[in-house]
Amino acid sequence: MHGIPVDYHGPRKADLLIRYLKKFVAPDVSILSLDTSISDFVRGAGTYFPIYIGFGLNETVISDLAINYKKKAWFSVAKDFSEDAMILYEFDKVPALVVLHPSYNQQNVFYGPFEDEFVGNFIKQNLLPLAMPMNHETLKLLNDDERKIVLTIVQDENEEKSQKLIKLLKAAASANHDLVFGYVGVKQWEEFADIFGANEKTNLPKMIIWNGDEEYFSVIGSESLDDGHEWSQISRFLEGYREGSTEKKIVKGPSVIMDFINSIIGIRAVYIIAFLVAILMLIRKLSKDDEPHRIGTMEEVDHAESSEAETNSSEYGARKKED
Repeated sequence: MHGIPVDYHGPRKADLLIRYLKKFVAPDVSILSLDTSISDFVRGAGTYFPIYIGFGLNETVISDLAINYKKKAWFSVAKDFSEDAMILYEFDKVPALVVLHPSYNQQNVFYGPFEDEFVGNFIKQNLLPLAMPMNHETLKLLNDDERKIVLTIVQDENEEKSQKLIKLLKAAASANHDLVFGYVGVKQWEEFADIFGANEKTNLPKMIIWNGDEEYFSVIGSESLDDGHEWSQISRFLEGYREGSTEKKIVKGPSVIMDFINSIIGIRAVYIIAFLVAILMLIRKLSKDDEPHRIGTMEEVDHAESSEAETNSSEYGARKKED
């Protein structure tokens, strides 16, 4: 990028690839003025990355962080905006740093203090949405995050009661930034749910604390959630975890994240090896085609020359006797 080679770990679909590349050539921090430019910026950023907008915020407050997290998010500051923008982006005073997650229809706001440590924590903790579904793409995002994961397993993510529970998880996530909140439906990803001992016969919803690898913890007395008292049970679950009232368990089979990443590396390795073998075979074939055609081996040539010499000698001897 800009003449400097960089690793690419973004999406492979054509439209997403274009948006990804546009981001890399864009300024580290975009300066916006008026509501229309803010809307244009959000629309142009797309939905793959989180979007940070500093309303009434000095560019220098986030410039260094924007460089550090350029591969993972969009950054901008808005100088002039109306009350309509404040209503749209749900903040009521300035300065304010708003983060948007268009893919999940989520946003969060930070009112300070605007010192490097606090701003950095807010940006880092909000690179992921408040509560996100577990799938192959989000697993890749979790691989870069060291926080423990509060994983809620439901029967079906799309059921009405599951959607209400997800809203409660978002509320809990906003008050517990040291944890990542995620959810998965048995119907959506049965294999993933099964490694935590959850299936169609399990009493769901079920909450666990997962370290993102082979270990996870159940909170004693809070193995599952009952209808009608979810919020109090989520609070009790988090209290039990922080008090250490947990039981350590091991997932079924190898590490999910490492298995997934290794499978990607394995597939790439197979492609590379196959490509190299094909190149070597092509080079070998072209080399054979360029070599001159030879008849027989050197031994055969020597033998032929020797036989010819013997024949000529015999014919010469016979003619001499006749004379």
